[in-house]
Amino acid sequence: MSTKGSSQKRGLLIVGSADVKRALSMSDCIEAVDKAMHALSSGGADVPLRTVMKLPGGRNFFGVMPGYLAEPRGLGTKIITIFPDNAQLGLSSHVGLVLLFDSEIGFPLAVMDAGEVTAIRTAAASAVATRALARHDASHLAILGTGEQAITHLEAISKVRTLRTVRVWGRSPDKAAAFAKEHGSRLGLKVEVAATAEAAVSGADIVCTVTSSREPILNGAWLQKGAHVNLVGASQLVSREADDDVVALSRFFVDSRVSARAEAGELKHAMDAGLVSDSHVLGEIGEVLNGKVVGRTGNHDITVYKSLGVAAQDMAAARIIYDRAVRDGIGTTVPFFGH
Repeated sequence: MSTKGSSQKRGLLIVGSADVKRALSMSDCIEAVDKAMHALSSGGADVPLRTVMKLPGGRNFFGVMPGYLAEPRGLGTKIITIFPDNAQLGLSSHVGLVLLFDSEIGFPLAVMDAGEVTAIRTAAASAVATRALARHDASHLAILGTGEQAITHLEAISKVRTLRTVRVWGRSPDKAAAFAKEHGSRLGLKVEVAATAEAAVSGADIVCTVTSSREPILNGAWLQKGAHVNLVGASQLVSREADDDVVALSRFFVDSRVSARAEAGELKHAMDAGLVSDSHVLGEIGEVLNGKVVGRTGNHDITVYKSLGVAAQDMAAARIIYDRAVRDGIGTTVPFFGH
């Protein structure tokens, strides 16, 4: 849909959290992120490395992620704060805005809730990687973590594999139990609570780590042959959710080589230990999708997708949200342009 000249007529569209959910289904986001990762690895996207500012105290961050995507068309940025302790207040840890611009005339089109966009598109990216790298018969899911990303990952992975068993582990048994009851029922899945991370991972052929841990909560010794792992929670060089064995034993893939070199703590730690080199990164997930790089070579491979998140994913999601919102009258349009 062409937006040339339409920004002045429509004003600026505001899309809050509830409206993001209305406009962006998980299935649609998975397909949009798939296209975005294709584009990222074939010259159809420009995503400079994000700028992250550490705030006083050392636990909270302010980040800016600009990006351009040719298809689905998107230009803009995500501005986000990360306050891990918000969870204790019943608040989201990731709060901010996604700004979408018209790539033909440069006018701002929309402002969207970044927390909800991030929650959906991050899980969608893991689903894209799982579809490309996990065994076709993979059906046993382990989720380490019980927060926002655990919720969306359960839904996303269920879209790309038929799940027979799901186990969840979290540091709070009460939160894990509440998660299993509410979200298993919502999706029609039986979700079991594991007493330990090792117990959750035992027998799993898909593992998602979605915690805020700075130290490993997943050990390579626990993984069975043929497992696929999505490492999602850690996004700084000083943080890692998996030990060196997880990295060294795996066929290791990333969303962006540039981001991985700058921000993948699991990879850096294994490299510093002398267990792997830079060449251990076999490719970007987009290169697997494009057929340029082989993903899984057999049923015994352990595959890892290191997810750091790139603005191309946000722009793909934002484009869907904007087009659906305009079509269906979702969100609030406010006067903005002074002509």
